[in-house]
Amino acid sequence: MATQSEILNQLNDRSREVFRRVVEGYLDSGIPVGSRTLTRSLTEKVSAATVRNVMQDLEYLGLLDSPHASAGRVPTQLGLRMFVDGLLEVGDLTDQDRLRFDESIERNSDDVVTALDRIGSALSAATHGASLVLVPKREAPIKHIEFVSLSDMQALVVLVFADGHVENRLFTPPPGQTPSSMREAANFLNARVAGQTVSSLRELMEAEVKTRRKEINVIANSLIESGLAVWENEGDRTERLIVRGRSNLLSSAAETHDLERIRQLFDDLERKRDIADFLDLTEQGDGVRIFIGSENKLFSLSGSSLVVSPYMNADRKIVGAVGVIGPTRLNYGRIVPIVDYTAQLVGKLISDRS
Repeated sequence: MATQSEILNQLNDRSREVFRRVVEGYLDSGIPVGSRTLTRSLTEKVSAATVRNVMQDLEYLGLLDSPHASAGRVPTQLGLRMFVDGLLEVGDLTDQDRLRFDESIERNSDDVVTALDRIGSALSAATHGASLVLVPKREAPIKHIEFVSLSDMQALVVLVFADGHVENRLFTPPPGQTPSSMREAANFLNARVAGQTVSSLRELMEAEVKTRRKEINVIANSLIESGLAVWENEGDRTERLIVRGRSNLLSSAAETHDLERIRQLFDDLERKRDIADFLDLTEQGDGVRIFIGSENKLFSLSGSSLVVSPYMNADRKIVGAVGVIGPTRLNYGRIVPIVDYTAQLVGKLISDRS
């Protein structure tokens, strides 16, 4: 299947402009865009028949769809994704929007919770969508941690903090994880959780992964130097130690013990890597992100889009997020700078209070 960049590269200037104007017209009006409407706005003066042919080609590529045989075209989810990634022109924040959000902070200078509530209201009013404000993640010591498998694509981590606060976070688990492997990961962490935060637990797991890797290297070196074993994909996550002539090793108790020890260390290494992945997934986030339709498992049933951005505390750690949920026909060019600015404001508010 062709990638987005490969599909975009197939478009000439005329096709690209037709595609862009169809998407912009649909996002603006919510109705299919016809060829006659386009001929009046295109840079190049061409006939409606020519525009229809271009639209048919774009439909063949999966970028446009026709709700009815005689109607105009609307963008598909793939088309919206490509428009957002490659052709979206993000506008500047208006003075009116900037003032609206600045005032929502200033009117609640002493109360963070009330300020976040007002910011959510301002976000809804400015974008005509539902606002999403995730309160700051806690860095208090953890008392108990639990991983709950919801599906192959989604899991829940339940964090019980030492002060009694309980927090739930959704994440996409690493491939191949099962409910039993998640329970094992939680049991392992709960034996070490006393006095630890999520960040310090993750650092602890990364250190244990490095330690196991060094132990494997020390034991394996003698086998490799003697020509009895060789690394496959050395250094990668999929690395394996390939043993040659294993039957010849059975006579040597020492080398047989080494092989069993290496196997145990590999099992332990993979388990600790998985646990480190779990912890990392509960912490990660980056920039303004746009999830369209089924890309977002939480909102796919309603055909919605989510524009979201994390915010950081004074230590530049991601502690929460703000966003807007609405129909896929969002004004992305206007909403992206609004969400970005709001995230910066909330980050400053949290940093000033910390």
